[in-house]
Amino acid sequence: MQVCKSHIFDHGIRGFKLGWSLAGPPLMTVYCYIFDQIMIDTGQSHMERQVLAIARKNQVKQVFLTHHHEDHSGNGAVIQKYLGTEVFGHSLTREKLKRPYKILPYQRYVWGRTTPLAVTPLPISEKTGPGETDSMESDSIETSLGKMIALHTPGHARDHVVYFLPEKGVVFSGDLYLGDHIRYFRADEDMGAQTSSLKKILALNFETLLCSHNPRQTRGRQHIQNKLDFLENLYGNIILLWKTGKTPKEIFRELKLKEDYFTKYFCFGNVSMLNGVRSAIRHHEKN
Repeated sequence: MQVCKSHIFDHGIRGFKLGWSLAGPPLMTVYCYIFDQIMIDTGQSHMERQVLAIARKNQVKQVFLTHHHEDHSGNGAVIQKYLGTEVFGHSLTREKLKRPYKILPYQRYVWGRTTPLAVTPLPISEKTGPGETDSMESDSIETSLGKMIALHTPGHARDHVVYFLPEKGVVFSGDLYLGDHIRYFRADEDMGAQTSSLKKILALNFETLLCSHNPRQTRGRQHIQNKLDFLENLYGNIILLWKTGKTPKEIFRELKLKEDYFTKYFCFGNVSMLNGVRSAIRHHEKN
């Protein structure tokens, strides 16, 4: 089964919800967004034919990747090959996508293969605080919706970037948000870095939160605040118990956390709630 649904958001931004499975509804869907001949992320390679057609119809001239994961970069190479489109991203994204990289069987099943592509590094702003607007805009990209600013927001991935349209109050958040409450974490995620990235985004003035899996047309800042509150509370409780000498599994049980066992075993343990406990502990020990 394939899913390819078009949605219109504020300011004429088009979102394309993409999903694939051998049978039945897709396990997960992902959005790519288009405005002003610009595409934010490219979806999974399982949807190559549809995404290439979307890019061609909208005469996409520039692609901006939020990070290297295969459901975001999966069609960058084919768009680049057939349309001559320039693909931009973080310098870490460029390094990751220079050559093929291994993914687990579940990732290949849900999203598809990975294909190397040439990524042009972006000017990335690290500043979002009051009085720093001029500094941010000096590194911005000109679009029909005004300046677009790329902000480094690690945590979900080291190369993760969020794109901000300050004149329209729109944030393309990639995988920074996902939901107010998180049910599982990838094994390589950094919960502490995510909280810092969420705080960085909360310094921005926006209403529309165009997440790659769960877009929010309204109350975008409140949804980011909700996730930050959830993660800070979870992180704090984990570290309090860790300091008493409890193991990650003991902490998991004491906090009465719940595991999505289908997801955990389908993903070979690479995605689980227990990974969140371990992530918090790793960040605390490192810092």
